Formats: sequence, C-alpha cells, structure tokens
Amino acid sequence: MLLAKPLLMTTLCLSILSGCSLPPLGKRSESQALTPEQAASTPLGRSIAPLAAAHPGKSGIYPLADPYDAFAARVMLARAAERSLDVQYYIWHGDMTGTMLLEALHAAADRGVRIRLLLDDNGTSGLDPVLSALNEHPNMEVRLYNPFVLRWPKPLGYVTDFSRLNRRMHNKSFTADNSATIIGGRNIGDEYFGATKDVVFTDLDVLTIGAAVHDVSVDFDRYWASESAYPVDLLLKKTESGALKELEEHASTVERSPEAAAYAQALRELPFIQQLLQGNLNLEWATTRMVSDDPRKTLGTAPPEAMLPHQLHEMLGAPKTDLELVSPYFVPTAAGTQAFADMAKNGVKIRVLTNALEATDVAVVHSGYAKRRKDLLTSGVELFEMKRRPGGIERNKSMGPFGSSGSSLHAKTFAVDGQRVFVGSFNFDPRSAKLNTELGFVIDSHTLARGIANAFDHELGPVAYRVCLDDHGDLYWLEQRNGETIRHNTEPGTTAWQRISVWFLSILPLEPLL
Repeated sequence: MLLAKPLLMTTLCLSILSGCSLPPLGKRSESQALTPEQAASTPLGRSIAPLAAAHPGKSGIYPLADPYDAFAARVMLARAAERSLDVQYYIWHGDMTGTMLLEALHAAADRGVRIRLLLDDNGTSGLDPVLSALNEHPNMEVRLYNPFVLRWPKPLGYVTDFSRLNRRMHNKSFTADNSATIIGGRNIGDEYFGATKDVVFTDLDVLTIGAAVHDVSVDFDRYWASESAYPVDLLLKKTESGALKELEEHASTVERSPEAAAYAQALRELPFIQQLLQGNLNLEWATTRMVSDDPRKTLGTAPPEAMLPHQLHEMLGAPKTDLELVSPYFVPTAAGTQAFADMAKNGVKIRVLTNALEATDVAVVHSGYAKRRKDLLTSGVELFEMKRRPGGIERNKSMGPFGSSGSSLHAKTFAVDGQRVFVGSFNFDPRSAKLNTELGFVIDSHTLARGIANAFDHELGPVAYRVCLDDHGDLYWLEQRNGETIRHNTEPGTTAWQRISVWFLSILPLEPLL
C-alpha cells in the first residue's frame, strides 16, 4: 500500500500528459511584412533609401560586438520604428534588460506601430502573464513557436512529446519598418547584454540595412505563418485588465534602478541610430546573403536543400587557404573532424575558438568536443578555448569581432579565405545542423574577415588558452598571463569531478543530440 499512492499518482500524471495535445490552429490572423514601397515611406526608409541606392544589391553592415551597444541598438530601433516591428527570438528572459525591451515594444505599439513577436516557447519561462497581456494590445500579436501544452512545469512536456519538443527555433532577428534589422547570436536577457556578475556572454550581432533586410522580413513571414507558430490566446490564460499598466510601471522602476544606469547611459551616448537616420553611419557595404532553415525542419519534413548547412555549402564552397571558426558549442562529430583533417591536408589553415570547460554553460556539449580534440590537433587544426572571466564583464572593445572580454563565449561566426564571413545563430554542432532552425548572413567582406583573423592573431592571448599535444599524445593548455606563458597539464579552472563527468558523457551515445 505504501507504493500504491506514488504509483497511482505517476499513472495519473502520465495519463493527463498523454491527453494533452496542441489546439487546432483554426483561423489565425494573416499579415505580412511591409512592402518595399511601404518601408520607403517611413523615416527609417527615407533615411536609408539614398544609401541603398548608392550601393545597389548590397547591404550596409554595422557590427555590434559590445553588449551595451547591442542592447541600445534594439531599443533605438524600436523607438525609431513608425509602422512595424517584427521580432523573433529563441530566449526572452523577464529580467532587467528583457523587461526594458518588452516595454520598448509596448511603447512602440502605443504609438501605433504594429508589433509581431514570435518566441520559441522553450525560452519564455515565467513570461506567460506578460505575453498574454501584450497580446491584448490592439497593435501587438504574440505567437509561440513549437509550444508546450503543459504550461507548468514545462519540462514534463518532454516526457510525452520529446521528438517534437526537442526541435527548437533558434533564430534571432529584430526588424524595424522592413528597413533595418539586427541578426546574430544574442538572445534577450541580462547575460547576453553584460548585466550579470556570474554568466556573461561574449557575443556578436550585426545591424544591417539594404538588400538583405527584405530577405529577413520574408523569412519572418514564413515562420509567422508556419504550422509551428501558435497565437498565445490559444494557449495562455487571459490576464486581468491593467496588466499592461503594471508592465509599464515595473519597467519604469527597473529603468531607474542603479543596475540599469549603464544602459540608460548607452542610450544617451551611443550615436549610431541617429547617425543612421542622418545617413552618416560608418557602414561596411557588402554583398550579403541570408541563410535560413525552412520552418518545416521543426516538423522533420524539410528537404535537405532547404536547410541552412546545405545553403552555407552552396554559398561558401570549400575553404582554399584559411578558416577561422568561432562557436561556443563546437561539436565537430567524426565526419566533421575528418572534413577538417582533409582541409588541413590540402593546405588550409584552420583555427577554432570555443569555450573552455571552465567557461561553458553546457558541459554535456563540451563532452562532444573534448572527445575530438586530439584528432583535430593531430590533423593540424589549431584550437583555442575561451577562459572564464570571473566577476562579470570587462567592457573592453579590443576584442574586435568577439566583443567585450566576458565570461563565456556565445558568438557564432566564421571567416573563409579572408573574403567571406558568416554571422548568425548557427552553432557548429549536430543540433544546429539537424534539429533546431537557424538564421544568419553570409557577408562578402575582406574587412570583416580580416578583422576575425586579426583577432586570432593578436587578441586571443590574454583571454583564451591554446590547446596543444605533447610528444606522448597528451593534451596541455598554454595561458598568457602578465607577459608569461603558463602551462597547464589538465584543463584549467576545473575540478577532477568535472573532468571525469565530461569524460563519462563523452563515451555515451549523446552526440546526435548535442
């Protein structure tokens, strides 16, 4: 009898879960991005039109490596928008920066701007009441991508629907008036904008105007209308009247807090949106092509040619001289390791920057990389691992395309042959390749590619370990500290338990899920 009650409760819970299913989509509202003609009539569009006309077929790129710049750029775009904001993210936290950005969208809606907010439901923990309230605004519509039917505790949804819920929308874009967009690696939350003292991500976005913006808007439309995008009113309880007023008051309190002072200062001092409106922002004009997974990837029905890895291969081809790759979650697999070996054998110089074990926020993913390190090094690939930087972020722009030297690498970029650059959400791992949907730009720019190479040449010493093999085939790590070279014979900054745990995970058949 002592076992009967737990067994009964477990059976009851599983029965309830198995009965949960997504509601029918029914008649969703239909909407599209502004047409180019409509976009051209907005203040942003009018400011950008002469710049775009002077660079036909190209896009103007402004890198956003610094986290304060990246936050301010989004708020400023929200403030500059007149007709539409299309916003798509994998994670949106309800913390300080997340609250301020939600209120920026709310304020834009109050001005009459149409807001479409598409969020992956795996990254919206605790936001159900706020999202429901925002959706009640006449100028706002919120949709959840591949949603959980069970709202709390969400993880239980994986028990009965793992094959579906294991596929997530990892895309990230913020587009104003179909005239300017921000894409890259950042989600929305304090750790992505340098506002925490524990985990802080070093990341990279690009503010973009010109030809590629319309491609992002078209791509947003197909995700917005996909079979995996559910209006929140089909899933969430309606909130009481006054909820939006509470959000506004809470955001006002947050904005006046001492912790938000640096962001308020960035909004006051950073001139680039005003420079953009005035037509004198220093942009890198380059041929820029969007790559994006077909949203049918979430359903497991997208053909290979509709997926981002195929598009990248078609656009980039095989590197001929150089490859600099930056990925926080680098899981090359056996096939990828062999491909790197073949490139190195053909004379391609390959350098990879990923997180050290002490810096990663996902140790299980590190295990998929750790098992390949020796083979990569033996084949001639150079490996660098970002250190953990305790005590929060150091606002130091010397890191160039990798941003401020923070606690944990989160940027996803690579440069090919000193001529082409990828920036986006794609990690070099099986999850990005086969499970999650991703978005990014391939930018034909010697300047940007050279910037990444220069960072490998000159900037990694103080912030990253170089991984090496000794004559016996054992790993060691070299650290540059205060002008001295320090050798570590075990992974720096880790305990024996951490290293044993990663080794154990590396021998499990987890790689396809990483």
